[in-house]
Amino acid sequence: MQGVALTSEEMQKLLSCGCPDAVSLYLYRKSERPLETALDTLHFSAQQMTAATDCLRRLGLWESQRPQLIQPERPVYTEDDLRQAQRTAEGEFTKLIGEAQRRMGRTLSTEELKTLLSFMDYLRLPTEVIGLLLSYCVDRCRRRGVRAPSMRSIEKEAYRWADEGIDNLETASYYVQQQHILQNKVAHLRTLLQIDQRRLTLAEEQHLISWVGMGFSDATIMLAYERTCLNTGALKWSYMNSILKSWHEKNLHTPEQIAQGDGHNKPQIFQRHNDTLSPLEQKAIAQALAEGQEG
Repeated sequence: MQGVALTSEEMQKLLSCGCPDAVSLYLYRKSERPLETALDTLHFSAQQMTAATDCLRRLGLWESQRPQLIQPERPVYTEDDLRQAQRTAEGEFTKLIGEAQRRMGRTLSTEELKTLLSFMDYLRLPTEVIGLLLSYCVDRCRRRGVRAPSMRSIEKEAYRWADEGIDNLETASYYVQQQHILQNKVAHLRTLLQIDQRRLTLAEEQHLISWVGMGFSDATIMLAYERTCLNTGALKWSYMNSILKSWHEKNLHTPEQIAQGDGHNKPQIFQRHNDTLSPLEQKAIAQALAEGQEG
């Protein structure tokens, strides 16, 4: 693999991610070698590849690159195309229509059927992967209190899966499994933070997902929660996020590491009256106060 140059920001992120596979994959991609040969060259399993790309995505180091499709642009499908698709491919599209309507609990419109056809014909996703995609989108909506997803939201997810190489049953199953594990962790954090009596907003959910992705333990997140409440009087998401991001940038992920490396001598972290706040803390408090005034 040829030499690659990394910025200090890239280096810091890779050193703190705790995922050697993600580091190897990033260096491979920076060397501008074809992504299609990464599995063989790096001796990755499909699970390793998915986990590595997921880690790089959380770090902001993975920009999706849509694989070259047969047509440069999505075709404009007609009703004749729909009828033709239902007569060919051993009835796979007809079966997919039935599966989609069963999972969404309603009959799909002609335009929605055209979108469904594009998953097979344009994105080249196998029908079993599309079925898993539909289940994933439906479950995600129900978790957020919505009965069923729109076809537009499913389409956006389908394009993301195609972009990121989630295009066979093995990688799709692994991805869905990892998302399920992640959501269980998010639900657990909701209980710890005493916000399990209502649904999370999308922004709140993204905060929890990012903290899990940074590798913090429950004890560390509770430590940040306690400091947030002591300094602001309540759970202020922006302030708590600034604390955890600061610790992550310093590679401090356990209470013991924080006690030794965050400028405090005791595990319990209290803000004394005359302590000087860091610029990051000053900015977070100002933002938290502004949010309180808006509420």
